[in-house]
Amino acid sequence: MHPIVVVLLDGLGDRAHESLGGRTANEAAATPNLDALVTRGSTGVLYAVGPGRAPSSEVAHWSMLGFRPDEFPGRAVLEALGARQETDPADVFSFAALRPADERDGELWLTGRPRRGEDDEEAGTLLERCDGIEVDGLRFSLSDLGRGEAILRISGGADDRVTDSDAFFRDRYPVLRPQPVVAEAERTARAADEWMHEVLRRLEGERFNVITLKWWGRPREAPTFAERHGISGSFIAASRFMHGLARAVGLEPLEEAESKDATADLARRVDLIRERLDAGDTFVFSHQKATDEAGHTKDPAIKQRTIEALDEALGDLPTDRAVICLTGDHATPAYPDVIHSGDPVPLVLAGPGVRADGVTSFGELPCAAGILGHLRGPDLMPILLNAADRPLFLGSRPTPFPGADGYPAVLEPLRP
Repeated sequence: MHPIVVVLLDGLGDRAHESLGGRTANEAAATPNLDALVTRGSTGVLYAVGPGRAPSSEVAHWSMLGFRPDEFPGRAVLEALGARQETDPADVFSFAALRPADERDGELWLTGRPRRGEDDEEAGTLLERCDGIEVDGLRFSLSDLGRGEAILRISGGADDRVTDSDAFFRDRYPVLRPQPVVAEAERTARAADEWMHEVLRRLEGERFNVITLKWWGRPREAPTFAERHGISGSFIAASRFMHGLARAVGLEPLEEAESKDATADLARRVDLIRERLDAGDTFVFSHQKATDEAGHTKDPAIKQRTIEALDEALGDLPTDRAVICLTGDHATPAYPDVIHSGDPVPLVLAGPGVRADGVTSFGELPCAAGILGHLRGPDLMPILLNAADRPLFLGSRPTPFPGADGYPAVLEPLRP
């Protein structure tokens, strides 16, 4: 049996662009190390939640790590866990963001956001002014995260099945009214609507005058990563919510910052992967956001250069002693003006016992011809466990955990 390593390049997938000769940034980039990895490995393409679906990073990761949609707690809970806050299943959580807004034809339109460092003190004071509001027996409590962002905790019997008031595209849509997704959430949605209006009254005349809500959720029961897959280890990332994701599934969060030097950032991650394997981890997950940020520039040349820079750090992956998977969680295309898209993401798997499938270059189109085919997020962990000689033999039931893909890390022996 071998340990498993996932090198996740956020937003790696792309769309073909005429400026790149009808290719994606992955296909146009000069990537000798990735091409070498592909040549000795198996390839495919990945859709985290299905073809054409454009997932957020948290939804994509949740699926790829082998967890079910009904177990997903919502990103606000992951943000709270990443900030080391206590979370109670009796409470509902939402991610609150203080914003400036102008009125246009009787609607509020967002015009920006507080600046980190420069506006933190002012934003914190305004958030404090809106903390502890009660509506219809529900208490709305804000925990400041900096830059006008906060965790909103709603206690008193709330329901998390409420729509977001933040539509993401601030230049296309106004601030939205919270609406119930199911009838049982009517009280919570109505209270959230009243809360937003009370916030508007308390912030009237201020530079930042509205608080938007998104990513509603509540803690839900789910097996740990070790209980579901029989392996355990660490999760390397820079962001708060990724650390919260690690804590939610029972992986050890390891903080590794990101800078303007994407190559050095990835090189440090590869070194840390080796350290964790030396320490006995059976699973190591490394996340890096540089490719996602490059896609959001909407400049195909920037995304191409970013992929080429990252390739420089991929010449020494420990494929001699671990099954290595390199892929992304979703596509962040360098055009058009979308947040994410539902396009396929290239995936390569290499390591002891993994066969070469004849594909010799990295990219969406070449990898689509590989032996692994077209995969969905829930397929990823079974494929990794199988490659690492760790699959759960279906027909045997040595684990009491639903949805198990691997043998339990700790068996419960029968005592005489």
